[in-house]
Amino acid sequence: MIYNALLLVHLLSVIVWIGGMVFAYFFLRPAVAALEAPQRIRLMHDVLGRFFGAVLVAAGLILASGLWMIGRVAKAAVQSGGSFQMPLDWTVMVVLGLLMMGIFGHIRFVSFKRLGQAVAAAGWPAGAQALASIRIGVAVNLALGAVIVAVTQLL
Repeated sequence: MIYNALLLVHLLSVIVWIGGMVFAYFFLRPAVAALEAPQRIRLMHDVLGRFFGAVLVAAGLILASGLWMIGRVAKAAVQSGGSFQMPLDWTVMVVLGLLMMGIFGHIRFVSFKRLGQAVAAAGWPAGAQALASIRIGVAVNLALGAVIVAVTQLL
């Protein structure tokens, strides 16, 4: 029962993160492209600020629930007299998931900080550069997330 609850938390958190990236990248970004720079950059700053707060929570829940599930399975294997060897798809998920969290950390604490500074100073070219950096990081994370989903479903 605990494992199922952890898995639910894990999956819902992944849906928030990946779904939010899909929305921002494929729907929000193209829709705001027609706006003038000051409105577009302010809007993206406000939306991304809210989204990144949710991703911080989601990433923490993904990490905690994932580690806890791996620990439970490893403990059960050892207690039954066997040994635990993490499956390949879990290994890929852990490695790429940690990479995604590192990329998100850079997006949130470096690029988004630059975006906030640009908005505060009304520096629209700098804001556009920060948004471009965020867009690249989101694209990479979205691709990594898709790889994780594919690997965990195919292996």
